Amino acid sequence: MGLEIAISVTREETRAAVLDNRVVTDLYIDRTKNKDFVGNIYKGRVVKVLPGMQAAFIDIGMEKAAFVHVSDLSTDTEPGDTLVENEEDDKGPEMPRPRRQTTRPIEQLLHEGQELMVQISKGPIGTKGPRVTTYVSLPGRYLVFMPNVEHIGVSRRIPRDEERARLKEIMKRVRRPGCGYIVRTVSEGVKEEELRSDVEFLHVLWQDVLKKREQLPAPALLHTDLTLTFRVVRDLFTKKVDRLLVDSKSEYEAVKDFVHRFLPEQTSRIHYYDKEESLFDHLGIEMEIARALSRKVWLKSGGHIVVDHTEAMTVIDVNTGRYVGKRDQEETILKNNLEAVKEIAYQVKLRGIGGLIIIDFIDMEREKNRDKVYQALVDAMASDKARTRISRISDLGLVEISRERVREDLLRTLSEPCRYCEGRSYTKSPPTVVYEIFREIRRLGRAPEEQKIILGVNPSVADLLYEEERQGVEDLERNSNVRIIVKADPLLHLEQYDIAVL
Repeated sequence: MGLEIAISVTREETRAAVLDNRVVTDLYIDRTKNKDFVGNIYKGRVVKVLPGMQAAFIDIGMEKAAFVHVSDLSTDTEPGDTLVENEEDDKGPEMPRPRRQTTRPIEQLLHEGQELMVQISKGPIGTKGPRVTTYVSLPGRYLVFMPNVEHIGVSRRIPRDEERARLKEIMKRVRRPGCGYIVRTVSEGVKEEELRSDVEFLHVLWQDVLKKREQLPAPALLHTDLTLTFRVVRDLFTKKVDRLLVDSKSEYEAVKDFVHRFLPEQTSRIHYYDKEESLFDHLGIEMEIARALSRKVWLKSGGHIVVDHTEAMTVIDVNTGRYVGKRDQEETILKNNLEAVKEIAYQVKLRGIGGLIIIDFIDMEREKNRDKVYQALVDAMASDKARTRISRISDLGLVEISRERVREDLLRTLSEPCRYCEGRSYTKSPPTVVYEIFREIRRLGRAPEEQKIILGVNPSVADLLYEEERQGVEDLERNSNVRIIVKADPLLHLEQYDIAVL
């Protein structure tokens, strides 16, 4: 198979994976109780201005105040907004970020109690609240609409100059005066009517946002982006995707209707997955998620990499393990480092690791070998959608990578600081353990006659099953024809559980 998208939907979470020749390249998880807020538009109120940082905190009605930097502030009285040049690429869910040509101190632009409309550009990560911008953008199927920026851009992922010029000419005809648009990669080859339709749709959406801004008191949610399923379909389901698999009948029907309106010729590539084996098990995705949560990742040669997360950075150590070679030790080390490069690039992208990353390669004496490994790393990271900067390998074999934080990394999404070791490492969070148990019970299939399932779990997991996830337990009992009896066992580790079928 070539490019595939798999979407698994349950009551408690939606998970989507992109596979290229059965290799998982991207993974997205959205939990009902912890939704992704990026793209949401709010009417907020300034609660604190920090002149020293040229930033401010905005109350948008969330638990933590949002953070805005002066570079993310636009004013209606200051024309001449331009687009950050290296942001003109269409990066799927990420939006182009404009930058003002003029700069005034934040204390002249904002004051405490002031109300303003903002959009979340980066969701809450760790202990930090969301980051917001006043440069609002609304993504459609073919376009990204930017009401504050008078600019027409075309995705650089459309390679042919004549096609880029054609799309730009169309947009000059169909655009709304005073508004900006980015033509997305999926627009390649589309007709003028389709782009015009997107312009009108986004204009109506924007008018609805403005109407709510006038009517609702701050803080208030003015617009929320699509659910994960439909964001993935909108942003990633291009003509290059061979098939899209959905394991929920209702979601499958909704996706088919959604795609039929925009790209009817691609409807035939959408498939409902109804086999007994779960979709993510069938495609080997569960195994890749397990590897992405592991501290140690084995290489085919017998070597391995070790990934450690700290508050300030992520450290990746490369080890030869059993792979010692036979003749030239330097060549053996080079081969091991080159193999590690591919796995490191894959794991960094799959796990969504951002910020500072330090890689400790096995020491190489020859400079030309260090150059080979560095170039291999640059090539392996070239397809990364997040902005990265890679330093050359030092004499000690260290490489420093600075990678844009696009979203909360996978480890922090699915885990929490370990209560057994005072936060020095991580365990799976109770919701993750509960959802694993749900998947295990679903794998048993529907019993022909009602069965009892005795579930032995850690007390923290038991509390969740008795309270917040009670509805999930009841749904599972009804769908699988079982009666689930939960037994709290304080001797069980948080991640351990016993399932006994009677």
